Amino acid sequence: MKKIFASRKAIADYLFIVLGALVQAVSMRLFLIPGLMVSGGISGAAQIIQYFTNWPIGVMVFLGNVPLFILGWRYLGGTRFALRTATAVTLFSIFTDGLAFFLPADGITDDIFLLALYGGVLLGVGLGLVYRGRGTSGGSDILGRILSHIKGVPITQAYLITDGLVVLASVFAFGWERALYGFVVIYISGLAAELVSEGNNILRMVMLVTNHPDEVSNQICNILKRGVTILPGTGAWTDQSRPVLYCVLPRSEVNVLKAIVSKADPKAFMVIGQVNEALGAGFQPLRQD
Repeated sequence: MKKIFASRKAIADYLFIVLGALVQAVSMRLFLIPGLMVSGGISGAAQIIQYFTNWPIGVMVFLGNVPLFILGWRYLGGTRFALRTATAVTLFSIFTDGLAFFLPADGITDDIFLLALYGGVLLGVGLGLVYRGRGTSGGSDILGRILSHIKGVPITQAYLITDGLVVLASVFAFGWERALYGFVVIYISGLAAELVSEGNNILRMVMLVTNHPDEVSNQICNILKRGVTILPGTGAWTDQSRPVLYCVLPRSEVNVLKAIVSKADPKAFMVIGQVNEALGAGFQPLRQD
């Protein structure tokens, strides 16, 4: 049974990767390439080189990723993760050059704002689908992981550095206006990728100090069907011991929780924070084969 589940999960992963690579290629061919805007990474560098040499972008993306892939194999999170990344890069390269025969070379609009907006959204959707398939798009993803591992640079800053340098380099080919729109594309694609890969069901983490911990925790378990962890705590001001309730729940259930706490203990103290991901009982499985 576990093998069947694992094989179905693997098939779903590769379907996400195929679709994600196709959507990214459509974004490139319909919006970013006609708009002379780069979004960083190897694909952005390939656009700049293509402007001066007319070499195929897809071929350059593939060739540019080969040494990075070899260099970054140890930072890709295991063989399965690396194979998914290799698949994503290969398909994106093929789709990018292949779609040139079917899509209009000048895109579908001359409006630079629309090109940046829809190019960024589609690119982010494609990236998000690849991430959901537990792969990466190569290029700046690999460079970012290497910088993070070797130099200790936070991975988000590493992405910003690698993509930002490519966008700045595009000034020499496309000018400052297009380069500035390139940064807009990076921002929009990042938002879209996060939404697609993580979904819009943003979770909330709640820490609660109350004089009625048993009543509140029982109602959370019975009404919301959510688990509660009771942590020992001591008030620094009063030096009194009192339990701290900890739970994670969807954003849609926060108002119900507030009503439960307000009714049980109006003087309770509650802190609510955002959670990027929750794994384990009641949420996504911790082990994903």
